[in-house]
Amino acid sequence: MNRLFPDVFRNPAIRASMIAIFTFGMAGAMTAPYRSVIGIRELGLSDGLYSALSFVSAAVNVVISVLLGNLADRLGEYRSTMIGACIFGIVGYGMVYAFPTAAIFIISGLLPLPIFGALNSLLFANARAAMQGMNRSDMVTANSGVRAMISLSWVLIPGITGLVLSGASSMLPAYLFAGLSCVLCLGIIIFALPKRAGAMMAELRRLTYIGALREVVSPRISAHIAGVALITSTLHLNDALLPLIATGAAHGRLSDVGILVGIVALLEVIFIIVWSRIARQAGQMTALAPGTIIYALFLGLLGFASQPWHLYALTLLAGIGAAAIISIPITYLQDLIADRPGLGSALISVNIFASAGIGALVFAAGTWATGYSGTAVLSAVTGLSGIALLGLLQRRPAVAPADAEVQ
Repeated sequence: MNRLFPDVFRNPAIRASMIAIFTFGMAGAMTAPYRSVIGIRELGLSDGLYSALSFVSAAVNVVISVLLGNLADRLGEYRSTMIGACIFGIVGYGMVYAFPTAAIFIISGLLPLPIFGALNSLLFANARAAMQGMNRSDMVTANSGVRAMISLSWVLIPGITGLVLSGASSMLPAYLFAGLSCVLCLGIIIFALPKRAGAMMAELRRLTYIGALREVVSPRISAHIAGVALITSTLHLNDALLPLIATGAAHGRLSDVGILVGIVALLEVIFIIVWSRIARQAGQMTALAPGTIIYALFLGLLGFASQPWHLYALTLLAGIGAAAIISIPITYLQDLIADRPGLGSALISVNIFASAGIGALVFAAGTWATGYSGTAVLSAVTGLSGIALLGLLQRRPAVAPADAEVQ
């Protein structure tokens, strides 16, 4: 296969995982750009309550992701857990559309949708298991390809959703569309994903659930997750701030939000490939540091946006920086527990939890003290502190991981 389509994508499990994660990304692309608008402006949640919901939702997601990841490692297959996660997605998005109240929005965000969110790490775990025996260069390429499919789903979907609903009195139909995406994802997992025999190593089955949680929160793991979470929290903050700034200080429309997100996602797909090559040649930290700095610059300038064209002018910086932040940490996190694909990939959700928690705190503190524009500047500082922490950890001598608890 040519250089544009590396040989690793011939693997049926990786290829099916890429298609499934594309549909998973569609559900998020249809709702995430408008979630804060729906929750705060349409259903009446306060800024503080919305921030609290984001934090608790992420907490549920991380616990479920670790437990399901460890369960999948013990079973030696990922299909059953992924099917269950898809069903929860159908229920979670469907109930918000069918019963649009603040209470249902909160219930959906506390249980069904966080469980559906665990599908992200399960799909990466399935792909990681299929990478056994590959060299590190191919693994980085495969992970980047799988992650790029999420961005690809964001290229057109948010813009189309925004345009379709631009004349509507509510953005709630986005949740109906997301539920249908979950149905499609479920079909792909059932009919297209190759069945994997339970051939994991014996020690994977012996790891208890308490042992799995203990390994995740060990100092060796948590210190690195903290640094990555500070960086990736900027993505969560941008998800909440962009629609509010675009329709507020920048005097734009909801349709602008969808178009902006689509443009950035297209740039992400392109620059994920670029950052992947840089990471293979120069190392992950060498690629992640400038990517974080670029995204911090974007957020800082976002805080000063006062016209719609300001937002469009910033899309290049946003796309370049976000591509590094969404792709490079995946392999970085999986490598922290490299011998257990399910548990190692669950660190992706652990990071999402930690970064969502940090993002919620920064959002609450920033909006209370300075407003949406000032919070964007504060978000930039948060990201820069994360890359500084990872830089300090890189200089420390390696510490052996703690022994896992066994039955």
